[in-house]
Amino acid sequence: MGATAGAIWNATSAAWSKTIAGTLDPDSSIVERCLSGDAAAWEDLVRAHTRRVYGICYRFTGRDSEAQDLTQDVFLRVFRALGSFRSTEGSFTTWLARLTRNLLIDHYRRTRNERVTDSIEEQLPRVETGSTAVVSAPLRPDSALAGREAGELLQGALSRLSPELRETIILRDLQEMEYREIAEVLAIPEGTVKSRLNRGRAELARLLKKHRAAM
Repeated sequence: MGATAGAIWNATSAAWSKTIAGTLDPDSSIVERCLSGDAAAWEDLVRAHTRRVYGICYRFTGRDSEAQDLTQDVFLRVFRALGSFRSTEGSFTTWLARLTRNLLIDHYRRTRNERVTDSIEEQLPRVETGSTAVVSAPLRPDSALAGREAGELLQGALSRLSPELRETIILRDLQEMEYREIAEVLAIPEGTVKSRLNRGRAELARLLKKHRAAM
């Protein structure tokens, strides 16, 4: 293949890869517009993901005002780091979840002296995206519980799981992320994700059943 033909092939392949990535991740085009200086695109990006980020922050802190402040901090970090996002390496949602989790880890380390009742290992995995989905299998025994009561029951049971089981349950069953996405966020093999998920669901079901028996 000649030099000219090779250049054309490389350019075509790059364009095709970019098109495919944009198709798979609808946020890619918004990110590109943000990087080109489109203020409206930035507003669109924030609007599309604010609830998701706030949900993660609220699950982590349990405080509305603190979660709102952390949400603003997350988007400030997104604004500064957006140029490092690569659509060919994963979805924007996965990148955002990882960035948010890292910020929460930093936040917890800065404020750990104020949290004398819990260790950092117990707090870090409390993540979700604000999704209204529920854990299907474990919650069936308590499906009659409505709204807020069911949410409080789930949160209480989740808090009693080990850190690695808790975060896997939240990312998969509440955030509804794919196994490969969870593996990327947690930096573990997909097989480990599935193993933790199975163990976490079983333990969560046991805790919920125990709570119902005590009612």
